[in-house]
Amino acid sequence: MSSISRATRAALGASVVALTMVVATACGPDNSDPAAAPTAGAPGGTTAAATAGATDKPGGLPPIKLPTADELKKWSFDDWDKWAQQNVVSPAVKGFWDLQKILKAKPYKPGPGSQPTAQPTGAAPAQPTTPPATQPPAQPTAQPTAAQPTSAAPTQPGGSGGGTGGNGGSSQNDPQPKLVEMKPLPHPFAKPAHVNGKLFFQDGKQDYVCSGTVVSDPANPGRSNLVWTASHCLHGGKGGKYHTNITFAPAFNSSGAVSAGKQGTLADAEPYGEWGAVSGMVAPQWTAEADPENGGPWSQYDFGILKVANPDGSAKSLEEVVGGSVPVWFNAPREQIASVSTYGYPAAKPFDGMELEHCEAGKPARRSMDASRPTMLMTGCNGSGGDSGGGWFTTKDGKQVLVSDTSIGGSDNTWEAGPYLDDVAQHALEYFSKKSK
Repeated sequence: MSSISRATRAALGASVVALTMVVATACGPDNSDPAAAPTAGAPGGTTAAATAGATDKPGGLPPIKLPTADELKKWSFDDWDKWAQQNVVSPAVKGFWDLQKILKAKPYKPGPGSQPTAQPTGAAPAQPTTPPATQPPAQPTAQPTAAQPTSAAPTQPGGSGGGTGGNGGSSQNDPQPKLVEMKPLPHPFAKPAHVNGKLFFQDGKQDYVCSGTVVSDPANPGRSNLVWTASHCLHGGKGGKYHTNITFAPAFNSSGAVSAGKQGTLADAEPYGEWGAVSGMVAPQWTAEADPENGGPWSQYDFGILKVANPDGSAKSLEEVVGGSVPVWFNAPREQIASVSTYGYPAAKPFDGMELEHCEAGKPARRSMDASRPTMLMTGCNGSGGDSGGGWFTTKDGKQVLVSDTSIGGSDNTWEAGPYLDDVAQHALEYFSKKSK
């Protein structure tokens, strides 16, 4: 897929490097400077200095130092909470999006960026951890069809961490997988597929689209309001800030009302309405380092979490409304990921953004740009800009689980890669789940 030009977007605001929880109200009561002392579980404190300007409100907290990848794995709830207090971003404006805005919004996904390297650029990877217990069963997405796994051997066998180990911290890179074309899901969508949706947001004055998935909430089983997507669908990266008017439309165009140029209504296209973001979270490495137009080591943490609100103002959760959610499988042993099915709404050519496309990709390969960080999963899917943030699913104990999200892709639309979800992603979700309860 081609790298999407963003020449029309407004200049980004003040630099933001802290892990951010987007909330509509004031920050929590702890206004101490977390940078004044080492973080829990990180002996000697954090190492890389962060950029100033880590708050959008007057008198906000001072910037916090960026942890190494190894330190971030050891963060406690309090550490995550200190990062989360750094910014306040307004929730989505109800009714902001209409069908014309959605149709004109630009697709966005970072291009491949720099070539992978076997040389580590940070802390040594941690040893594999044991996957957590299975989360409560939820409605899965559509079952993946059988696909042939890639069989090519690694081209860069050096490095540590074990390419098939649970933590995904190997410096190895596999050859590009065989091309697999995405196909549109038939209308109307089967009920389990309603966990997939289209994500809209503004960056400056420009409108963009991504994709997302309703995921299970560990602290609120059966009542999740959480959406999993990519960091770049939520935040502008280094020197940037959170996007605005972030909104999720589950099962977008399930009926086919706006397919093939049909002049359907917004209500026809959005069977469950528009669920506006009220809070959100991305990894600190993304806010400190990322060039959102290009892939790089930051892409290895390109995941994001949203909490959304019911558009009718009721207490009924997103999971209850759409009929299910998907558990996230953290630290999934690579040898147990026999195949992945990727879902999303690609909007750059040859796609038009109106269809929920899926790719039955077989066993994912590996792609790494920094050996100290979790090695990404890579498929031969031909998705394009707009399917960023879409869920990658596999089967665990007979149920569908999420193991990644679409992050970057090749300029020729012959491959895509998503982050490996390790301890960092798990702790982020656990914190976010408890804090937003």
